[in-house]
Amino acid sequence: MTVYYTLTFFLMVAEMATFCLLVLPLPFAVRKKMFKFLNENVLVAKLAYGLKIAFIFVGILFVDAVQRMLRLQGDGQGEGTRDVRTETNVAARKFYAQRNMYLTGFTLFLSIILTRTFFILLDLVHIEEEYSKLKKATANNSKSAIVSQEQTKQIDELKARIAALQSKERDFDTLKKQADQQAAEYNRLADKYNEATGQISDKRVD
Repeated sequence: MTVYYTLTFFLMVAEMATFCLLVLPLPFAVRKKMFKFLNENVLVAKLAYGLKIAFIFVGILFVDAVQRMLRLQGDGQGEGTRDVRTETNVAARKFYAQRNMYLTGFTLFLSIILTRTFFILLDLVHIEEEYSKLKKATANNSKSAIVSQEQTKQIDELKARIAALQSKERDFDTLKKQADQQAAEYNRLADKYNEATGQISDKRVD
């Protein structure tokens, strides 16, 4: 695996680890501090800017990998009788093209999921914090007066928004399963190539 595809592989693993960290059922206080740090820290902002540039290069690699795979498939269909060595060489080139396409495509797919997940959870943290403050204010006011209709309406709206965001958060389990399926397909291609060539590859996605 070339240097840039190796770096792409490690970037994908880092994305998977970050995604698992974000969807962990953490206490509200811990999650609030974590998202505040990720959203306001200057170093994190610079790192996010650098990752955006890196994903542009990953996108270019993905387009190149797709073109290579389509070209190899076209060449394979146009050729006539081939010996075992040629067949093995063509199969290996197809495997590498498919591996690179899955690797770069899965990395881009995870980047979209990770970005969307972060902002949804950040919105959830802000709403839960606002709801908590409003609930305390309502509890204090209820000792001396009846809760106003406007406050009750705000509480109901916040409850509805929290329920909607929590529903989206549960959908991340489905996305996580899809990520596992992509990783399993990547490993299946690696095992298939190892069986065909008798080699042992350590580039498996765990």
